[in-house]
Amino acid sequence: MALELYTFDEIKDEIIGKVGTPRRDAYEIELKLDLIGDIIKEARKKRNLTQAELGKLIGVQKAQVSKLENNTSNFSIGTIIKVFKALGAEVRLKIELNKKEIELV
Repeated sequence: MALELYTFDEIKDEIIGKVGTPRRDAYEIELKLDLIGDIIKEARKKRNLTQAELGKLIGVQKAQVSKLENNTSNFSIGTIIKVFKALGAEVRLKIELNKKEIELV
C-alpha cells in the first residue's frame, strides 16, 4: 500500500480553504502580518534599539512596539510606515484598483 503525498498548498486548500475564500484570505493576511512583526523585531535588534527606544522614535510606548512585533493588536498603515522609516527602511505601498494606481512612499 503506497503512501499518498500532498503538497503544502494542497493541505492548506483542504484544511483552510481554497485561495480566494474568506477563511483562506484571512489566513494569508494573518501570516503576512506575522512576517511584518518578525521583520520589525529583527531590524530593531540589528540596529541595537530597545522597544522603548524605537517607540520614542515614532512617538508610541514600548508596549505598542511589543504588540506590533508580536501581532497582538491592529495597527494603521501609517504606524507601520513610521516604524520602518525609523528603522531606515525604504517603504513603498502600491495599491491598484480599477485601473487606478496609488503609491504611498
